[in-house]
Amino acid sequence: MKLRTGLLVAVAAAAIAVAAPVKAEIFKFAFQGDLSSLDPHSLNESFLLGTLGNVYEGLALYDKDMSVIPGLAESWKLLTPTTWEFKLRKGVKFHEGQDFTADDVIFSWQRAASEGSDQKVRAAGIKNITKVDDFTIVVETPAPNPILIQDLPVLFIMDKEWSEEHGTTNATSATGEDKGNYANLHANGTGPFMVKSHQADVKTIMLRNEHYWKDIPSNVTEVEFTPIKEAPTRVAALISGELDLVYPVPVQDWERLDAAKGVKALAGPEARTIFLGMDQSRDELLYSNIKGKNPFKDQRVRAAFAHAINLEAIKEKVMRGAATPTGEMVAPQINGFVPELNTPYAYDPEMSKKLLAEAGYPDGFEVTMDCPNNRYVNDEKICQAVTSMLAKVGVKVDLLAQPKSKYFGKVLETGGFDTSFYLLGWTPSTMDAENALSSLIVCRNKEEKRGLFNLGNYCNPKVDELTAAIGSETDQAKRNAMIREAFQIVKDDVGYLPVHQQPLSWGVSDRVTVNQRADNGLDYRFVVVK
Repeated sequence: MKLRTGLLVAVAAAAIAVAAPVKAEIFKFAFQGDLSSLDPHSLNESFLLGTLGNVYEGLALYDKDMSVIPGLAESWKLLTPTTWEFKLRKGVKFHEGQDFTADDVIFSWQRAASEGSDQKVRAAGIKNITKVDDFTIVVETPAPNPILIQDLPVLFIMDKEWSEEHGTTNATSATGEDKGNYANLHANGTGPFMVKSHQADVKTIMLRNEHYWKDIPSNVTEVEFTPIKEAPTRVAALISGELDLVYPVPVQDWERLDAAKGVKALAGPEARTIFLGMDQSRDELLYSNIKGKNPFKDQRVRAAFAHAINLEAIKEKVMRGAATPTGEMVAPQINGFVPELNTPYAYDPEMSKKLLAEAGYPDGFEVTMDCPNNRYVNDEKICQAVTSMLAKVGVKVDLLAQPKSKYFGKVLETGGFDTSFYLLGWTPSTMDAENALSSLIVCRNKEEKRGLFNLGNYCNPKVDELTAAIGSETDQAKRNAMIREAFQIVKDDVGYLPVHQQPLSWGVSDRVTVNQRADNGLDYRFVVVK
């Protein structure tokens, strides 16, 4: 049996330390969707952040196990409950030769908070940054923040001088209206790889940064990424030797890879929860035959949807047994996960019909569902299954499945939260439940930059109160008790419909070793070509 776990190959990769490549080694891989932008502040999406994390860096970095280690900051210390001192790394240069200094950190934080940015929630965790000297800054947070450091690996630093020179001081909007933004098509980071060329929807080529500030295990000199939407095409290219890695691989193809020569399936648990959300804010849904009111404002309707969806059937028929149905908005790997709350809502279509009738919809109603078709494992198939299940209780769903670039441009803040019912996935970048609460679950507040991924604007003031306290509480036992209380409220409200934790599902060639992270990020630093 050739099915491997990420841990085994991670150990193998970490055991090889190559200070500098002895010959050209090209690594070729494919993902189901494209790299939507080269702008590190444009979209808070794990594939984009994971890929650009090889080009841009934060003050802190992830190691192979996703532990946080020093990055562009050599060290940090807490001065007061709300102020941190960071000592920045000297001698670091951006790919085009500019020196890294404190000015770049301050600029990047401000840019991450700019109008087009999808990183506003993360930037809002910092109230102010003061420059002490070129390599010392003091960061002030709005309140004590026990997970500030965990947020820094994906708050990427750009060069202030380069950005100003090219007129890209504001982030590229995910709506696609700002494609001419220079940073959308060009990159200048401090990371171990630099962009040689980028053709949207065609190919992106990155070269090793031979002047990178630290040694890395990888011996790769060039990375070639090709977006391939169709899973059979990706898998065939891997088996034929055209590619070294593809993901995601449909779980039904694991056995096929296991039987093929020179390749293997690489699987493991992902720290991502797939869930369904509903517009609970507008007085009338944007996409429904019900006029003058919003059915999703009624808890009975949300509960009816929950009881109509057979998560075990999705697990067995769509995910081939590889997913874990869930009743909670965070995965077991996330701090704050509560096992007792992880039981899914019971599948009970008769209860669904009864609840719909009680809410005044005995014949159901119509609603449009937004779904990506190239972002998560079997995303469109999951949405098709949900559509079929809801039809059995009288709810007619008009499924709008689109590539992730169009999907995110429509449903996110930059698109005006243009959705009534949707599927989304979330991996807390901090690996802490507070990230899911403050991003997905608190009442949406554009001014305070909170809840900006709460697309349907589920809102419970008590959850907001708890989340604020969780964000500043340094006693872990007290934090976890409040996290539990918040998630219990969300579950009782049926604020969201959790579906499952999807599996990490990669296919890799025997000629390479890679490190499979729990956030599904591909870190080129640990790719070794044999």
